[in-house]
Amino acid sequence: MTAAVTSLVVRLAEIAPGLRVETGPGATGPYGYDASNYRVMPQAVAFPRTADDVVAVLRTCREAGVPVTARGGGTSMAGNAVGSGVVLDFSRYMNRILEIDTEARTARVEAGLVLDALRSATALDGLDFGPDPSSHSRCTLGGMVGNDACGNRSVRDGRTSGHVEALEIVTADGVRAVADHRGLHPVDPRDGGRIARLEAGLKRLIADNLAPIRTELGRIPRQVSGYQLHHLLPENGFDLARALVGTEGTCAVVTAATVRLVATAQASALLTLGYDDVVAAAEDVPEILRWSPSAVEGMDEAIVATMRARRGPDSVTGLPEGRAWLYVELEGDDQAAVDGRAADLLDVLKTRGRMTGGRVVETAAERRSLWRVREDGAGLAARLVDGGESWPGWEDAAVAPENLAAYLRDFRKLLASHELSGVLYGHFGAGCVHVRIDFDLATEAGQAVMRRFLTEAAALVVEHGGTLSGEHGDGRARSELLEVMYSHRMIAAFAAFKRTFDPDGLLNPGVIVDPAPLDADLALRELPLLQTSFHFPHDEDGFAGAVRRCVGVGRCRSDVGGVMCPSYRATGEENASTRGRARMLQEMARGEAIQDGWRSTEVKDALDLCLSCKACSSDCPVGVDMATYKAEFLHQHYKGRLRPRSHYSLGWLPLTSVLAGYAARPVNALLRGPVGKLLARLGGVTIQRRIPAFASRRTLRRILRAARTPGPAKAVLFVDSFTRAFRPAIAGAASRVLADAGVPCTTQDDLCCGLTWVSTGQLSVARQVMARTVDALDNGDDWPIIVAEPSCAAALKRDLPELLGTRAARRVADRVHSFTGALTDLADPAWSPPALPENVVLQTHCHEYATFTSRRPADLLRRLGVTSVDEAEGCCGLAGNFGFEAQHYDTSIAVAELALRPRLDNLDGRTVVADGFSCATQIDHLAGDRGVRALHLAELLDPAPERPGTVS
Repeated sequence: MTAAVTSLVVRLAEIAPGLRVETGPGATGPYGYDASNYRVMPQAVAFPRTADDVVAVLRTCREAGVPVTARGGGTSMAGNAVGSGVVLDFSRYMNRILEIDTEARTARVEAGLVLDALRSATALDGLDFGPDPSSHSRCTLGGMVGNDACGNRSVRDGRTSGHVEALEIVTADGVRAVADHRGLHPVDPRDGGRIARLEAGLKRLIADNLAPIRTELGRIPRQVSGYQLHHLLPENGFDLARALVGTEGTCAVVTAATVRLVATAQASALLTLGYDDVVAAAEDVPEILRWSPSAVEGMDEAIVATMRARRGPDSVTGLPEGRAWLYVELEGDDQAAVDGRAADLLDVLKTRGRMTGGRVVETAAERRSLWRVREDGAGLAARLVDGGESWPGWEDAAVAPENLAAYLRDFRKLLASHELSGVLYGHFGAGCVHVRIDFDLATEAGQAVMRRFLTEAAALVVEHGGTLSGEHGDGRARSELLEVMYSHRMIAAFAAFKRTFDPDGLLNPGVIVDPAPLDADLALRELPLLQTSFHFPHDEDGFAGAVRRCVGVGRCRSDVGGVMCPSYRATGEENASTRGRARMLQEMARGEAIQDGWRSTEVKDALDLCLSCKACSSDCPVGVDMATYKAEFLHQHYKGRLRPRSHYSLGWLPLTSVLAGYAARPVNALLRGPVGKLLARLGGVTIQRRIPAFASRRTLRRILRAARTPGPAKAVLFVDSFTRAFRPAIAGAASRVLADAGVPCTTQDDLCCGLTWVSTGQLSVARQVMARTVDALDNGDDWPIIVAEPSCAAALKRDLPELLGTRAARRVADRVHSFTGALTDLADPAWSPPALPENVVLQTHCHEYATFTSRRPADLLRRLGVTSVDEAEGCCGLAGNFGFEAQHYDTSIAVAELALRPRLDNLDGRTVVADGFSCATQIDHLAGDRGVRALHLAELLDPAPERPGTVS
């Protein structure tokens, strides 16, 4: 941190005492990146709560000569949201809806509001915000204004600039104003004429450049590159609100916006059309546009293959045969009329002969599945099923839709001439193509290839009448290339526009005007291989390659959908997101800002609130597995050092529980009294939870004997440490259910999966425990291994082979089934379980959700006849050792408040099902005093007369 920033922080504490400002690599590390190829480390991050805070930052930074970069969700793919001075994070606090006027169909919102939050608030009134980028669950309105974002339905709704009524801004020298369709207006009339002089300067600029503005700007619908000065032309009414949209924070800082809302369509239909390649698909776009669709989206086969490989073959359904696809959405007021148009369009396209197949998607589930594939395109394309990596940089060019096929044909030739390949997807109906390319960004030779390619690609898109950027902005990736697209006079006008607003050049420097070289500040570099315990078999460069998976798309910052990232959802902090942690690990691997490697306290602190839920390994489009990275880091960090007390008390639980099982009654009595609280404190365990009672070994043996069925076995029931120690009745129930379902089992009750040692980073012990387990289970037979505890099943399925790395470990892992998976895949088709309740509240264990992606308890329950399954989508918050650790109790409860607790507070007599020991323990903690008890699926399906009843 420079002396200027040090004095700036001191000064801000004086004039804005409520403003949060953070410095140091632990705080600023994640903000050195967005979703682009670039890394620019800021010296400080400020988290404004009000426009006055923004004024204070800008005035103080101007006095100190420190640049400022405004940031929303950090999803910018062109390097628009990174800067070397102070980063303003609007998403943390300035994220409120200030007003919704349903009659006028407008909303006034702060810059840090996430788009989906606005859409949820307006949905009940039948209103929506038109532009809908794929990052809608985490991108902010301020970021959309900065980039002039569009989205999947831009054929109907166009760009953000078409929906902005007014912008509330702060100028570079800290003066507040409002920009609207009539110009610029001061918020404080005592501003000394600053805003009036600014507006007058802008009018002179336009008057001096009428010809180039009229001839070079606004030529095609997606022309986002440069500044949109044509909105200031006399014939356009000097619309400064629209002119400031797309300026990428280089002219003023937007603190709030008034936006126009659109009516939600009453009826819609989705067609999926298959083609041999994207060029053939593009050939049909002009005909499709004649039918006034709301969306025409395209993608190639690589994205679909990656989705299916990562989340199971059933994760993408409803696509016809082909190697490229179009989604075409039609909307209207009457469903029958829309369906008729869809059928007619399909018939017309069939007669054109380009399709390999086409269909109207009939179910809502299929539609959700298909849109998720498209929305995760950037992440899925970044790390493909074959392990290849691809990068942005030329991911946003656009042409007129009628020129799209010709452009794509020439573009693919250009890729081939540079021996590059690209994954293509995007808004084909708007002529905007996203492509991620397999650049070699880690070497000088690869960077030189990228520079040559981008220069030629710029010339190519201009030759086809197109634009460098169609919605992501120019940023650091394309600003240098604007001279290929625009005349010298237009470039000079852009510079004058920027100077009029920001004469000192302190707002997001290096972007659009006076651009940084496109190959400067690249994040990727060659790193030495790190010696690790995990093998990271899917990452060529081991640990460094694994953490490099994060490319910043930020899906972990979503508040809804999927399970990740529970700690971010509970805290709202970037450093508590999967992305924030991955960026810190990348910094550690680089060895620059963080120089003490595995010993780094900054990285340890960033990982501290990770619940090791593993949800990111499934929900993250690029498959970041933070639980594994955390385990590896803790192993290396504490090697040869004293560990936290909870690592001993909770990490060694499988061993201590065996000992406790020989004297369960006196041990339980001891733990329920004052001695128990003392031992908990000494072990780093919270005293705000009851320690679960241990079961005796005799009880387990008796239950297993009673559950034994005559006849030959077909599988092995692996009785894990948690079931042995705390819930032996579940082992008996599972054995009876499996026998009833035609899968009689023998039991294995003296082995351990090693999970607790993995989650606490004691990997040397975990390897020994797992090796013993493999030796016992890899006995030459191929019987399925069925595990009732989801976390232990996941550890055997995934952690075991990745930690041991042996063929024997892989053989064992291939045989492992969760209890749900066993009943789904192995049960007799004629099996019928006992009568089940109609309504169930389900808490799916995160490890089961992540590891057994296509074998979900909710699907099984519905198939078995449960009418309503209300799944608490999200982590329970206990997450193994996490919620038992004293310092994590509050976060654990905050996570439970997100999805689980509201359902427990509104049970209305429904049965609660939770297979995970952690989930059941959390449920008991939250609602046990009301008589609520969670049933394991085995208990719910148990054919024995003593099967527990429903829970009220």
